[in-house]
Amino acid sequence: VQLQASGGGLVRPGGSLRLSCAASGGIFSIDSMGWYRQAPGKSRELVAQISSAGITNYADSVKGRFTIGGLNAQKTMYLQMTTLRPEDTAVYYCNIVRRLAGNLNDYWGQGTQVTVSS
Repeated sequence: VQLQASGGGLVRPGGSLRLSCAASGGIFSIDSMGWYRQAPGKSRELVAQISSAGITNYADSVKGRFTIGGLNAQKTMYLQMTTLRPEDTAVYYCNIVRRLAGNLNDYWGQGTQVTVSS
């Protein structure tokens, strides 16, 4: 599985961005999909996740502002971000977890920079 994230950029506080993650390769046996972020000097954290059953999970800091979408017909997942804050500034990574023979396998995109600043 290869993941290609895009859509990051510079946005003013209160603005919106939509991140996309194009998937290719063996896209089956997916357990979950998600977006993580890593700010300078901080560890990577979960932002949003969607299970194979469509159940979503969000970090408290983004609830009500971000929306995750699973793979569509174009094999692209997305993260719609609204009401952005400076503390949302980070490199955002997309992730897919596959369950194969009882084991969970992680796949990561290369990351896309989101900067929220006036």
